[in-house]
Amino acid sequence: MDMYYNCCGTCLGAQGRTLPIHSRRKMRITRVYTRTGDKGKTRLAGGQTISKDHLRIQAYGTVDELNSAVGVVRAVNRPLTKRLSQARSLEAELHRIQNRLFDIGGLLATLPKDQKRFKNLPRISSQEVVHLEKLMDTCQKDLKPLQEFVLPTGGPVTAFLHLARTICRRAERLCVRLNRMKKVDPEVLKYLNRLSDSFFVLARWMGHAQREPETLWERRP
Repeated sequence: MDMYYNCCGTCLGAQGRTLPIHSRRKMRITRVYTRTGDKGKTRLAGGQTISKDHLRIQAYGTVDELNSAVGVVRAVNRPLTKRLSQARSLEAELHRIQNRLFDIGGLLATLPKDQKRFKNLPRISSQEVVHLEKLMDTCQKDLKPLQEFVLPTGGPVTAFLHLARTICRRAERLCVRLNRMKKVDPEVLKYLNRLSDSFFVLARWMGHAQREPETLWERRP
């Protein structure tokens, strides 16, 4: 099942048949497998059939991968919420991020020409980008300036945040490529760019909160 086709399918009937926007219902998935993808094809939110290795599918598939990685961070962070206020703040931020990533997936699964058809299609606002910038500014107040690159390691939360950062960068690169073919919402590109930076700052911040030593890059002469 194509995750984002079905999510955007709240505006669609069976097999992509368009429903009036006012008749939109709460999404209800009754069957996970459909057999429609057995020949390497899937459908976009507008009903168009497309190859599963198309750049658009790679882009929102990587966003889905990123969302799953964020879910892992939340899972390993959850036990820390009982004793660390920073962990509780992180949980709230990651929950918000996961919702925005679903929004981005829905946008990427919808061709630009179809986006005006779906009046309830989620959007990424400039306020979300500003929110990430303010989040980084707040966390940076607790951190010493970097004197050298840090290795992506540490405890489970820190290490998985670094992993999320690298997946986010890959998602951003794919969206930049897609934007050269078909216009991608500029706020989506900005959000993914700030999000990867946010994961880096959050990794350092959570490491600091848990008193983990930072492992610096040792340059070879």
